[in-house]
Amino acid sequence: MSDQVMFTLEPDEQPTHWYNIVADLPVPPPPPLHPGTREPVGPDDLAPLFPPELIMQEVTGERYVEIPEPVLDVYRQYRPSPLYRARRWEQKLGTSARIYYKYEGVSPAGSHKVNTAVPQVYYNSINGITRLTTETGAGQWGTALSYAAALFGVECEVWQVGASYDTKPQRRTLIEVFGGKVHRSPSRLTESGKAFAEDHPGSLGIAISEAVEVAAQDDGAKYALGSVLNHVLLHQTVIGEEALRQLAKAGETGADLVVGCAGGGSNFAGLSFPFLREKLAGNQSPRILAVEPSSCPTITRGEYRYDFGDTAGLTPLMKMHTLGHDFVPSPIHAGGLRYHGMAPLVSHAVDQGHIEAVALHQNECFDAAVEFARTQGVVPAPESSHALAQVRREALAAAETGAEPVIVVGLSGHGLLELGAYATYLSGSLEDDPLSDAALAEALANVPVV
Repeated sequence: MSDQVMFTLEPDEQPTHWYNIVADLPVPPPPPLHPGTREPVGPDDLAPLFPPELIMQEVTGERYVEIPEPVLDVYRQYRPSPLYRARRWEQKLGTSARIYYKYEGVSPAGSHKVNTAVPQVYYNSINGITRLTTETGAGQWGTALSYAAALFGVECEVWQVGASYDTKPQRRTLIEVFGGKVHRSPSRLTESGKAFAEDHPGSLGIAISEAVEVAAQDDGAKYALGSVLNHVLLHQTVIGEEALRQLAKAGETGADLVVGCAGGGSNFAGLSFPFLREKLAGNQSPRILAVEPSSCPTITRGEYRYDFGDTAGLTPLMKMHTLGHDFVPSPIHAGGLRYHGMAPLVSHAVDQGHIEAVALHQNECFDAAVEFARTQGVVPAPESSHALAQVRREALAAAETGAEPVIVVGLSGHGLLELGAYATYLSGSLEDDPLSDAALAEALANVPVV
């Protein structure tokens, strides 16, 4: 066992249910509110955008939700994702920490996003929906949804944040290979998009507004969101459920630290919520740490309050850490972390003291990612590099004290379609762009008062 580096599961050991953290939180999370009435949102309010199964998953208090067999059938193509012991990186760092990384880059789209894309498309397809609209930042979510849509014969239309659309043509091509149709956001196709200049760099908030607007005007269409909402986080918990079982196979009794990057929150929650369940039950006592970019520091500098999930104010109001729905983040290379809000469930867990957060500059993150690639042979997604940079900090601290913490980190995807970002870093021209106090105050000025 001492030399083993990869840990997997037998077919009968794989999760058959998603885990719902709501069932175990000591204090229930605040409900979403209707943007007009400011009353709690009911199932009927969500029906124009989502099929009934996803609406029920959004509001359920059940601890576990069974994964449908057609979804499990697709999961079996790439799950369980491997848990690796990062032994060579440990040696490079000279640390006494034991570092394990849960690698989601083995999915067809190269990231964790497939875990929710498949059930979302499945539930829509069995309800007769033939068209899905969505947004995407760096492109991982658009890729995943296009792939899942191809499996179930559903049309997929994607609004991609302008800055990513312009700099990541290969990701756009991959979406098209899987059958998706891609628009640069802001586009001229929607009223939400026309509110901005055609060359505007865009934001996930604007792209969400465009996708929601189009879906609401077509009876045969629904909207699919790649992060933030409860049902999306629910689907991602297969990551943490597998990791717990794989960690036991590695001979560990639990984790001392669980680290993940956090943009909208689904990857982070997917890894950490099953560990948080064990912590709340008294079975383990890990620190759980979310890592975000200093240019879009939603948890660490945003305010915990009700805000819209999109720029145009078409979505329900959600109690979350927010930088303001008008916020347009710097076009950093970790496009999946450029969102103004954090998942309400993650935000609530932070507010209740169950989760910590830290923000890092992207040069430090790419430095850690390159070091990781040169020791472990995996080129991390820029988003994942944030988690790795924090793990490096923790591992170096352990080296100084002689502590031997068990660290589990989420590697949410590979960066093989983000090599342009790595080229920028390697050339020495990558810039850190921390959020200024003035820009933050301006963005928060228009947050609704609830």
